[in-house]
Amino acid sequence: MSLPLLAIGIGCKSGVPAEAIVKLVEAACRQIEGTPTALFTAEEKRTEPALTEAAAHLGLPLVFLPRAALKVASSCAITKSARVLALFGVPSLAETAALAGAGLGARLVLARIAANNVTCAIAAAMQNTKDHS
Repeated sequence: MSLPLLAIGIGCKSGVPAEAIVKLVEAACRQIEGTPTALFTAEEKRTEPALTEAAAHLGLPLVFLPRAALKVASSCAITKSARVLALFGVPSLAETAALAGAGLGARLVLARIAANNVTCAIAAAMQNTKDHS
């Protein structure tokens, strides 16, 4: 049996309110089936308090990914932002964070959406569960 692992990738401009992140994540989750396991973003966003507040409000862990992990996932990103490429070296922070968070073999189930200086994407990977019967 295989269960999808859903990872939410988040990007945001500095100073955004946590409410903007929460609203966009909730809107994204309404567009997919399943329950996300965590929020993922770049290590450089660790000092952004709104991300921590939003994760707490949503009841999801927040994982900060190193730039190298984002770059590995960048070939599977759909969205291309010149600004994000210049800042982080990847075409889309939200998409690459979601893909890297979901792990090897991940695919986007929701390409980047954006509102109020926040971006969000959702990726899924299949987790194989062994039946030992």
